[in-house]
Amino acid sequence: MNILFAIQGTGNGHISRAREIIPLLQQHGSVDILISGTQSDVFPDQPLTYSLHGFSFVFGKKGGVNHWKTFEAMNLRQLYRDIKTLPLKNYDLIVNDFEPVTAWACKLQGLLSVALSHQASFLSKNTPRPSTSFHWAELIFRHYAPVTEKIAFHFERYDDFIHTPVIRSEIRNKETSDLGHVCVYLPAYDDKLLAGYLKQIPDVRWEVFTKHSKVIYDDANVHVRPINNEEFNRSLASSSGLLTGGGFEGPSEAMFLKKKVIVFPMNGQYEQACNAEAARRMGVPVIYNLNELVSKLKTWIAKPNELVVDFPDETSDIISNMVAKYSKR
Repeated sequence: MNILFAIQGTGNGHISRAREIIPLLQQHGSVDILISGTQSDVFPDQPLTYSLHGFSFVFGKKGGVNHWKTFEAMNLRQLYRDIKTLPLKNYDLIVNDFEPVTAWACKLQGLLSVALSHQASFLSKNTPRPSTSFHWAELIFRHYAPVTEKIAFHFERYDDFIHTPVIRSEIRNKETSDLGHVCVYLPAYDDKLLAGYLKQIPDVRWEVFTKHSKVIYDDANVHVRPINNEEFNRSLASSSGLLTGGGFEGPSEAMFLKKKVIVFPMNGQYEQACNAEAARRMGVPVIYNLNELVSKLKTWIAKPNELVVDFPDETSDIISNMVAKYSKR
């Protein structure tokens, strides 16, 4: 069986999840891997068959998307060319983690494609949103990477096609401890900007993982290092908690490891606002702007972790059921 797994390359969550899913797909056939996008710092262990420019948002340094750099990085002509020319006819199963080139190529060619993503959870009206009123970004959930079938992941089972998070084996098998530091991953903020706030809580060691520095350095009690998967996992597993954005994989893994979590969603990023609302309903504190960062962190640090989650290891069964249901043969 020939399988194509298409992965969104904006952020690290999609590829982190793919590192767990790809070996399971390979149990069912030959797997080609496609990544489009330019904003990931981790990569699969397996070689890529396709690496496409795609359509990515560029992280800024002040808490949101850098719209100018996003515009500069756009190449709509190449995007259209890739959609029109991507060869898909020989695949028995096309699996899509919110990747637009493959999704639109399948749509134009009339081919079945299966969403296997966190974003697919927002195709259910039951998935938490920060407001009951319509937001224009709902159109992105439906049309950015359109698919014919959907399998989704979220913090809770909000609908019958939504599963609890994929927790990587390297996290499931990780020994944990509490050395007292807080692990920090806020890629939309400059590390120097963050350090100015975190130093106001001097009795905590902050281990900040950043996209914006290529060197390791210390600024008082703030320890800054470039993003590295192994080092981040080590820091998280031995931490007292995680300060992170409104992504999905990072908070999920921290919850699974029984770490305290506090989330600070990106400005103007609707998906992160939705994730933050879902986390808030579970009891996770949310920071909404820099002005309240220090005060909310102090309150969070002083409180014990009371959140208990149940994220069973179902990924292998999900993949097997998907292959049986949707593949050509």
